Amino acid sequence: MSLFEPIPFHSWVAFCAVLGALILLNEISRRSMWAGIGCFIVLPLVLTFTVWPHTTTAEGSSVGTWFHWAKVYSVLAGCIGFMAIRYIPGAAQKKWVLMFPPAILAINIAEAVVRDFQCYSFNGLVDGVMITGGSWNIMNGVAGILNILTICGWAGIFISRDKFKDMLWPDMLWFWIIAYDLWNFAYVYNCVGDHAFYAGAALLLSCTIPAFFMRRGAWLQHRAHTLAFWMMFVMCFPSFVDTSRFAVKASADPAALWCVSAIALAANVALAIYQIHRIRSARRHPLKDELYEHLPAYQHVASAR
Repeated sequence: MSLFEPIPFHSWVAFCAVLGALILLNEISRRSMWAGIGCFIVLPLVLTFTVWPHTTTAEGSSVGTWFHWAKVYSVLAGCIGFMAIRYIPGAAQKKWVLMFPPAILAINIAEAVVRDFQCYSFNGLVDGVMITGGSWNIMNGVAGILNILTICGWAGIFISRDKFKDMLWPDMLWFWIIAYDLWNFAYVYNCVGDHAFYAGAALLLSCTIPAFFMRRGAWLQHRAHTLAFWMMFVMCFPSFVDTSRFAVKASADPAALWCVSAIALAANVALAIYQIHRIRSARRHPLKDELYEHLPAYQHVASAR
């Protein structure tokens, strides 16, 4: 079983370049309000009226579907909303404002779940992408629903007191992030398989690495920024992942499709079981309380309050 066709050395170089560029752009955009405005408001406005109308309607384009348009604007809305929470004085003190991060996260996951279920009946070239539909789409759709249901602790979101004003979420710990990564990689592999080398592996690593080693607790902020940059890039240059010399094609092996979805489903089932156990044993309410304050990983992030 192989996930991809043979990967040449220059594609591995491109993988590292994409990964490094996304991490760097995330660092630039999170360190300054004006950099964020330029990256997530000014730049998309320019691209919307000058570049994307041409690249998304070109013959054979793989980024002209409703999903790609919905994804790029929903993730940009997330970036802008997070900036408002970070930079508007007192915004993070209002509980109704703190509902925005989990809501936009759930909407983005739900978009992908809908697409996974939709791809169940596809077999062949669809919207410029080769799709092999099957039971794996249903499995991974269920994993995505579980991933939404296990979002918790949003009431504990706060803004760091340093000059970067990062949006930190102590309850969003490594086990939820890993379950999300496995689900999201499986989604990309199932529905946009020929993009999975970059839009799956490299993109997910670009927000997971900073969340684990650079700015812990800010995974959702990292994810929104890196996804926005990637979506804007691929909407401008769809040939990079489709027909360029750097493109890496998925194997379309049913065994590989089934395996990645089964792993994602198992991880999210395990996450849900652990969360239910924690809710029952600690008598916590997942929509009101933080669940994991007993864990050192939580305490490390919360100490910045």
